[in-house]
Amino acid sequence: MRAADIDFLTIGQYLQPTPKHHRVDRFVHPDEFAAYETAAYGKGFLMVSATPLTRSSYHAGDDFAQLRAARNKKLGLA
Repeated sequence: MRAADIDFLTIGQYLQPTPKHHRVDRFVHPDEFAAYETAAYGKGFLMVSATPLTRSSYHAGDDFAQLRAARNKKLGLA
């Protein structure tokens, strides 16, 4: 993804909304998501959201404003 110049990574987990939906194989602990976040920043992502409840569209406007600021800082424009 970094080779494609992707700057913003979201990592979440599917959580079974009702018993009729596909069951969750295992719950990923928030510490594991924190490790994913650390690794992603280490690979050069400018913004990472990694939690069990992360959704790419949730707070998208705020997230992209923060991403724009991070890009500007990276380019020396901030």
